[in-house]
Amino acid sequence: MSAKTGKSLSRNTDLNPEQQKTIRMRSVNPLQFLLSAIRMAIREQEPHFVMLPFMAQGHMIPMVDLARLLAERGLAITILTTPHNAARFQSVIGRAIGSGLNIHISHLKFPCSEVGLPDGCENFDMLPSIEDAMKFFTAMGMLKEQVEEMLRQLKPPPSCLIADMCFPWATDVALKLQIPRILFNGMGCFSLLCMHMLAICKDWEAITSDTECFVVPGLPDRFEITKAQLRGTPNDPDPDARKFWDQIREAEVEAFGTVVNSFEELEPEYIKEYMKAKGKRVWCVGPVSLCNKDYSDKSERGNKASIAEHECLKWLDSKEPGSVVYVCLGSLSRTAASQLIELGLALEASNRPFIWVLRHASEEFQTWLLEEKFEERIKNRGLLIRGWAPQVLILSHLSVGGFLTHCGWNSTLEGITAGVPMITWPLFAEQIFNEKLIVNVIKTGIRAGVEEPVLFGQEEKAGVKVKNDEIKRVIERLMDGGEEGNERRKRAKEVGEMAKRAVEEGGSSYLNMTLFIEHVIAEQATCQGRTANHDNALVDHENNDILIVP
Repeated sequence: MSAKTGKSLSRNTDLNPEQQKTIRMRSVNPLQFLLSAIRMAIREQEPHFVMLPFMAQGHMIPMVDLARLLAERGLAITILTTPHNAARFQSVIGRAIGSGLNIHISHLKFPCSEVGLPDGCENFDMLPSIEDAMKFFTAMGMLKEQVEEMLRQLKPPPSCLIADMCFPWATDVALKLQIPRILFNGMGCFSLLCMHMLAICKDWEAITSDTECFVVPGLPDRFEITKAQLRGTPNDPDPDARKFWDQIREAEVEAFGTVVNSFEELEPEYIKEYMKAKGKRVWCVGPVSLCNKDYSDKSERGNKASIAEHECLKWLDSKEPGSVVYVCLGSLSRTAASQLIELGLALEASNRPFIWVLRHASEEFQTWLLEEKFEERIKNRGLLIRGWAPQVLILSHLSVGGFLTHCGWNSTLEGITAGVPMITWPLFAEQIFNEKLIVNVIKTGIRAGVEEPVLFGQEEKAGVKVKNDEIKRVIERLMDGGEEGNERRKRAKEVGEMAKRAVEEGGSSYLNMTLFIEHVIAEQATCQGRTANHDNALVDHENNDILIVP
């Protein structure tokens, strides 16, 4: 402040505070008034959360559910995705908008041709070959500038960016725009803590044998694992995989916090230890699938079902309560034909009703089905669904008594929420950790017997992991009565009820959602306050004889 300005103020020391404020306001130049008006508009603007899901079903589905839950709290929501991906959940979002929720979808142009992918290849499950995976990730990286420009143009301006972990560059974009970046990674805290501890405690890397068991360090409970079981996980020692995951971990450091599709009652010690290990906010707001209360939302969660819902329900209605085994190995599974044959023979030999979802079944396996007249042999007892299944609808039906699952986190939570005991068959990624949570922590499942995961894209080479007689024994063990089975079933129902209570008003996840929104809005104000202070400093520098109004 100049001496001139100081003298001007000293002459008015006998005025009351309100009169002094009026004189100060008159001293401010038009630019200062503009900045004050901008700050006022920021304080009054509508909260606007922007979501950027990774283009794969297992990542998109919970993000869309989360968008609807946030919109139900009165927030404006924008989902950034490509046209082909938007089409998969357009009807669900359309119903949400029709009910009064403020959700908008903004289309990104996916650079297919630029990386050598076919036009319209906008989702991981659309890749012609697993060899094209790197092209897909390259294309994801090319979205950075497009996303940044879109965020700059959004009205009202975004309050935060909730981005999937597979977009490490989202942290840079959020920092540049002075908004909080929230991490979403589609896993539970048990798996996240396991992977974090293995990443920072590297003694296990000195083990030379792939099959030698070692204890995962730093966990509340003792769990053993082998190096072979870490292939395809974020702890895979492969150099290319490690480089990718290192980028994700570096981006996490600058993120404001992590929103997790889990609930406190499911894994309390692991949530607490994960928060302590990361030193970041963690909000457990799940299971988000429970936002699907409408029949249509349940049946179309993720995609349009490949079977008419009424046909599926009619079949289920014809079965005894708790008698049906539901089998689904995930949206990305390309299980070897030889292994699928073993699984089919086991389901047939079990003499129990079953629904079997077949995704990406090879020509060899389809030929076996026809030549062996498999569907004719299991007619009235087995139902095969080729393509997308209405999984939430099926699992919530009273006739379903068991779930053979690949242990993807969405499927794991859906099984838990439905109160259904599980047979665990992990394939890749963090699924081996989810198996340990199901079997050893919450004790609602039993292992199929898969000793090591199948590397994604190498399923045919892996061949048979579990023989049909072993699978049959596990099915019988899960579905039969007896003290062990009854206790497991009782435990599954108890955990399912915990999940439902968590998302109800006053439940742990409901309260965490409230805290999440409050924390983000407060952090947004802090970020914008830093920007405003910077702008004030510029004005003060350029007009050093002007009094700056705080």
